[in-house]
Amino acid sequence: MRTKKNWMKSVLAFGLAASLAACGSSNTAAPAAPDSNPPANGKGEPTKLTVALDWYPNAVHSFLYVAQEKGFFKEENLDVHLQMPSDSNDPLKMVAAGKVDLAISYQTQVVQARAEGIPVVSVAALVRHPLNAIMTRKDSGLDSPEKLAGKAIGFPSIPFNESIVRTAVKHAGGDDSGLSFIDIGFDIVPALTGKKVDAVVGGYINHEGPILEKHGVPINIFKPTDFGVPDYYELILTTSDDQWEQKKQAFEAFMRAAAKAQKYVAENPKPALDLLLAKQAEEFPLEEDIETKSLEILLPLMDAGDKPFGYQTEESWQTLIDWMKKEKLISGDVQATQIVRQFAN
Repeated sequence: MRTKKNWMKSVLAFGLAASLAACGSSNTAAPAAPDSNPPANGKGEPTKLTVALDWYPNAVHSFLYVAQEKGFFKEENLDVHLQMPSDSNDPLKMVAAGKVDLAISYQTQVVQARAEGIPVVSVAALVRHPLNAIMTRKDSGLDSPEKLAGKAIGFPSIPFNESIVRTAVKHAGGDDSGLSFIDIGFDIVPALTGKKVDAVVGGYINHEGPILEKHGVPINIFKPTDFGVPDYYELILTTSDDQWEQKKQAFEAFMRAAAKAQKYVAENPKPALDLLLAKQAEEFPLEEDIETKSLEILLPLMDAGDKPFGYQTEESWQTLIDWMKKEKLISGDVQATQIVRQFAN
């Protein structure tokens, strides 16, 4: 999940086809080791799984560190290695090429990749609703999307974000023809605090939102799903076509451990966050108060209700695919059935 201004999701989003094609479009993956998919909880050596995070550890990853530290992966006879990417381009490319077993990514990115023929699939929905939102300063008077007509919007140069704003403005009855979009990278907070733009998109309600509030900048938040954008999964767990076939039992075991860990996080947020903070990357120190607020926001958005943790539906995927196609964010044909993989349990 995005956690810093220099977090480069934009490089993957809607620009990953060429880089992925080099390592994934041939639909080949690194061959599985002979014991790569033993029966879950089976005897013998633990099954090794490498999981690429989307970026540095932060609140959304708490369940993974709980599963490690509390022995939930071990109970499933799994040896799980959590890998931080050296570059944010890496996770989806690596899983497509079979260089890691699982990777945390984004529903929008996987739709784009699959539309370009990249053999990636989703095995679980981790954050079930958007975190991305349109934000304005409360002192701007821009308290509804239609008031953004003719205004300057700061964004990290991702076409999906532009579509979010245009859809919201039109849905609220405004004219989107005069909108101007300014590439601010991921300098979301300084762009808004310094009044360099009238509004921003690409900031997350669980990160930039709390940071802005902490620094005394009250904001309006327009959630895309309130203004015509279909609900979508923000973070998902991905693998490749080949690895799904080779390692499905191990992935099922992984998700059982993950579900147990997420339940622990929901019931014990402070101890769970303490485990995460103990594992934070030295080059990316976390602010405890921001991560505490982030986790508070995330927990209900990760809750699948009476369904298992990670449950996903083809309907959600197809709705997003259809909207992205209508917005000309993808051109290739893709169906939800090509992407969604379900576990028996």
